[in-house]
Amino acid sequence: MGQKGEFGEELLTVSEIASTLKVPVSWVYERTRKSGSDRIPHIKLGKYLRFRWLAVREWLDSLNKV
Repeated sequence: MGQKGEFGEELLTVSEIASTLKVPVSWVYERTRKSGSDRIPHIKLGKYLRFRWLAVREWLDSLNKV
């Protein structure tokens, strides 16, 4: 992670997000296929999925508010 525990605007891979969240890669893929608030925010670059850490953090925060 970066200086303050943040990745900033760097695009992360599925493996990096899974590692950071301490979940299996399959869980991350499953969350990209969900709809509504259960769907983890991601960017599709052709066949590749990428994630912005700040968007993922906001998504996690929103799950805690429910």
